[in-house]
Amino acid sequence: MDLTLSDIEAAKRRIDPFINETPILHSTQLNNWLGHEIFFKCENFQKIGAFKARGGLNTVAWLVEKGQKPKHIVANSSGNHAQAVAYAAKQFDIPATIFMPEYSSQVKIQATRSYGAQVVLSETRDITDELVRAAAEKEGTYWIPPFNHEQVISGQGTAAFEALQELKDIDAVFTPCGGGGLTSGTLIATKGLSPSTKVFGVEPLNANDAAESLRRGSIQRLSGIPNTLADGAMTMAVGDITFGYLKQLNGFYEVSEEQLVYWTQWLTHLLKCRLEPTCAMPMGAICEWLRTQKTKQRVLMIVSGGNVDQPTTLKIWEQDHLTHIPSIR
Repeated sequence: MDLTLSDIEAAKRRIDPFINETPILHSTQLNNWLGHEIFFKCENFQKIGAFKARGGLNTVAWLVEKGQKPKHIVANSSGNHAQAVAYAAKQFDIPATIFMPEYSSQVKIQATRSYGAQVVLSETRDITDELVRAAAEKEGTYWIPPFNHEQVISGQGTAAFEALQELKDIDAVFTPCGGGGLTSGTLIATKGLSPSTKVFGVEPLNANDAAESLRRGSIQRLSGIPNTLADGAMTMAVGDITFGYLKQLNGFYEVSEEQLVYWTQWLTHLLKCRLEPTCAMPMGAICEWLRTQKTKQRVLMIVSGGNVDQPTTLKIWEQDHLTHIPSIR
């Protein structure tokens, strides 16, 4: 059964005591340059520094609400979901073990440990996924996957839910897409609150399993670790639940690494806050979409997180892109 706005509303009630209601920012300069209004729901100011806190907290709170508090929680993630589940488990005094690939951001690995979770590293994402499946078979253990879970999706949808209650007459919403949890939740919340608003997903061209899946009509899996700075979108494949929602989107975009870096620099500069490359990525798609529009548009972009380690920061700023002013002409 498809999730509805009531599922997002229930998630919002569950997680309210534990999360930040994040700000919506805009840049007058950017709006003047582009000729449209862009609003940024800044989940980089969320607990653990990313929207993932919402899905992790909702799933654990939902289990407790049902009287099914687990003895142990496990999760698999390359980053922000790991922190989210560790943080959520800590709020409810549940031991947690998080399985992560070795190439995960060191900042995210350290943060996951700091929330009290045991971290198990492995060479590849495939091995990580195998280990978590085995761990989940133990009695009393509950596995919270990073995106392919209805309560995770419902929690992620609360970001757009908050934003669309504050902002009116939004023409389109754009989200970064890894496994599709944020994009799916955003679609459900947006269609429930503002049915005429379009919803778009965006992923790196170098990790475009979702776009390939949509083109071919079946879930496609990446053949190896993708070469992208968007570590939050390095998922090997979308899930069967999220794929069902991705097929309902108004469109889907792929963004090059050059555009991804360009917009990470510019949004960091214009919004005066720290952003991950993953969450700056949708601006490339927004500009592409705006070039096709004949009237002034009001666009909401979900800024997914702000956890950036030093090696990634160095790569982002290797070249100066701030000499090229944003334009859609």
